[in-house]
Amino acid sequence: MANHKEFLYDDIGNKYKRKNLYLLDVALLEKEIKQAKGEAQEKLKNKLKTVIKNKDAHPYNIELEKFRKEEKKFLNKLKEEKKTFDGALEKELPRKLRKLKLNLFEHKQKLEFYKDYTDLCYDAEFAYGESKFSVEQLPNIIDSYKSNLKELRKAKESYKSIDVTEEKRKKEELKQFKSEQKELLNEGKKRLKERRRKGQISKKAESTKVEELKKKFNQAINLKSYDIPRKAVKEDIKKARFELKNGTKLKLNVLQADIADLRRKTPMETEKTKPILAYFTFLIPGLGQMLNKQVEKGILFFLATFFVYFAAIPYALGYGNYQGEGVAGLITLAEGGPRIYQSLIFMIEGVIAILLLIIAFGLLYISFKDVLNVEKKKIKGVRPSNWHETMDDISKNGFPYIVSLPALFIIIFVVFVPLITTVLISFTSMSPQEQTRFTWIGIENYRMIALGEGLAGSVFWLVLRWTLVWTIGATTLAIFIGFVLALLVNNERVVGKKFFRTVYLLPWAVPAFITIMFFSIMTSPNGALTVFLSELFDQRIHIKSDPQLTRAFLILLQGWLGSAYVFLLTTGVLQAIPSDLYEAADIDGATDWQKTKRITIPIVLFQTAPLLITQYVFNFNNFSIIKFFNGGGPYEPSVYGNLAGSSDILISYIYKLTMNNQQQAVGAAIIVVISIGLLLFGYMGLKNSKAFKEERL
Repeated sequence: MANHKEFLYDDIGNKYKRKNLYLLDVALLEKEIKQAKGEAQEKLKNKLKTVIKNKDAHPYNIELEKFRKEEKKFLNKLKEEKKTFDGALEKELPRKLRKLKLNLFEHKQKLEFYKDYTDLCYDAEFAYGESKFSVEQLPNIIDSYKSNLKELRKAKESYKSIDVTEEKRKKEELKQFKSEQKELLNEGKKRLKERRRKGQISKKAESTKVEELKKKFNQAINLKSYDIPRKAVKEDIKKARFELKNGTKLKLNVLQADIADLRRKTPMETEKTKPILAYFTFLIPGLGQMLNKQVEKGILFFLATFFVYFAAIPYALGYGNYQGEGVAGLITLAEGGPRIYQSLIFMIEGVIAILLLIIAFGLLYISFKDVLNVEKKKIKGVRPSNWHETMDDISKNGFPYIVSLPALFIIIFVVFVPLITTVLISFTSMSPQEQTRFTWIGIENYRMIALGEGLAGSVFWLVLRWTLVWTIGATTLAIFIGFVLALLVNNERVVGKKFFRTVYLLPWAVPAFITIMFFSIMTSPNGALTVFLSELFDQRIHIKSDPQLTRAFLILLQGWLGSAYVFLLTTGVLQAIPSDLYEAADIDGATDWQKTKRITIPIVLFQTAPLLITQYVFNFNNFSIIKFFNGGGPYEPSVYGNLAGSSDILISYIYKLTMNNQQQAVGAAIIVVISIGLLLFGYMGLKNSKAFKEERL
């Protein structure tokens, strides 16, 4: 199989013939070897070995070596000539102008040198083209810079020689002019007011015309103010400085863009056939870029090297930790350490260490891939990008990644660290007896929950059953109420739609905790609602003391609170349904129920199904209504012990388990279980919804 290619390719895929005749001979021989068989193939292989062995004696390589020596000699001479030329320039010359003149001198010399070698190799052709662009454009840039510099100096001299008397006279003229323009403005306003009074124009037209008059007044004053010498000269200075800075920069960017385009269209040749540099330098980001002659990019990647070897790895080994031992602390959890050491801190610092190592490996991989891609392109014939091209590519394609870095940093330390720590705690023995020091116990907590062992395990299944009833009952009721109310209000025969919509949105507009606290007071032993129901049924009713009544009332209350959101969603969808569908159904003789069943419900569900699914997930973890209404009560110690109340759902049960009873490990295990369950429910619900299947999500 041939290693060297007969042709080269540039960055946009154009094909070029090789100028390196030695590599061309090698490529052709390798191609012939691939096609030949038997004895002929062996002869060609021997011939190839001879060519490679006598590489230095190849006529092309002799010429190329001669060119390299001449080039080295020329560049050393040019370096001395540049110093001489720099010394001959005026000492007071601005640094930027001095640099531009030095560049022009350098490229003039290079243009003369490389023009005789453009047919020898592509490197000489590129150097010639680069110098040609520079020689063509730099004189114009220098002249423009000198002109702007001259204008700036002239403006500064004018500023120093401003006639104070003339300045004062012009200010008086401006004051008089402003007074005259003010009178004209007031007269214009009066005319417009009179026309408005006579009914010739509307109030809005009057307001628009007044704004136009004010705009003309300000423009006239601003224009006249430039008659004042000091302001006019200041504007000239500002303009000249802007042109010096930005005009020159723009022209240099055009030059760099032309050179970059030439770089993309001029191939390069290398004897390499396999990218090996990336594999030898991947442990030191930046080194490979430096060897590829991408200096600025290499410096940038050296920052990654600094992070890897002076931050991530030392922290992972325990250096710089508050108490922990880096990754090792995750294993020991402070076992055998001083009494002040806490297992939780060891765990958190171990998690941070692992995340830092992941970032470090990510940076190593990015650097490796960058060097590898550059090497592969060089073998193909593509020249490595210079810094101007790299920055241009970053500004066009890398901007989304750059602006996402702060968010990624926040996600890592605000989301991932607590999340991973929670999962890890679920595999430990963290409990009231082992708060500061705990150990790994594997899946013991999950086994206890699954088998319902112990008080925490048995209570889990009781709470889970009620949580499922609560979630399905409260959410379904809210959806039903919201949908029915939206249908009723959207009916064309209903009068006062705005009033009813306002009323039905009140549960959403009023903060939920206020409504919950209000009903909590109303259903207290002496609350108005409790007294009313007791008198109505002629028996004492204790809503907050009866588990079944409390649960039923919670479902009704959440049904009312959640209905406003569903009402709003459904109303929006109903108003967007084309009336043509209902008119066609009327022509076909459909009843109101048939239209609702065949048109309204399918369309509403199609549009709102994903959001309705999230309502089930929300209510599954609706902590506030349980906490504010009755604190999870009433309590039944014989059934739930001191861990939960009869109306507690899983989220409030976890809160009491961890905050009141210090059962953090069991609580973490329950969190992991319900999180996985909710993720699966949400995924399956969205996946099976019609909107998802038709790729609307």
